[in-house]
Amino acid sequence: MISKWTGRFIALDGPDGCGKSTQVKLFVDWLARQGVDVVSYREPGATAIGEKVRHILLNPENIAMTTSAEVMLYMAARVQLWNEKIAPDLKAGKCVVVDRWLSSTCAYQGNAGGFGMDKVIKIAADCLERPWPDLTVILDIDLKTAATRLKKDLDRMEQKGDGYHKKVREGFLELAKQRKNFVVVNASDDIDTVHKRILTIIEKHEAE
Repeated sequence: MISKWTGRFIALDGPDGCGKSTQVKLFVDWLARQGVDVVSYREPGATAIGEKVRHILLNPENIAMTTSAEVMLYMAARVQLWNEKIAPDLKAGKCVVVDRWLSSTCAYQGNAGGFGMDKVIKIAADCLERPWPDLTVILDIDLKTAATRLKKDLDRMEQKGDGYHKKVREGFLELAKQRKNFVVVNASDDIDTVHKRILTIIEKHEAE
């Protein structure tokens, strides 16, 4: 049971308001109860450098930031997290679960921002030893439902308009069609229902 999780790298991702941070915590707690040696990280962040980059990226005051700058900053934080935390953890046989990963930059900056998903992936391939997780779970949700879940104090990315976030959702779904080891989960229901869906899909994937 435990061996199948050794050295596994799993990402939960999706549009703002999809509930992924809550689902990451539930999934990690579930793994720990199974006796799995598991760690989790939010992205960007989880390192001293990454948290500073996160503040710059999400601070509403930085309205002049270009999409290209966003791509580079997100990638810089990601590379730091990979080298400082994730790579050593995977080498040690831990199961690593991340809250967002490369899929986010593809959907937000690549698709919604117009930078180009292929260009984002190329940069990641040049910067990261391993760009893609073993499995990426995309939590899909419509804009109306997502809006009801967001805090009133929105960060810089959340403040971008409905048109932008519509393209974000489309970017995630398109990426899931294009790449292997991607699954899409309907995240519009209650927390427990979505959690059970995620467990079913992940366990099925890990059993294959």
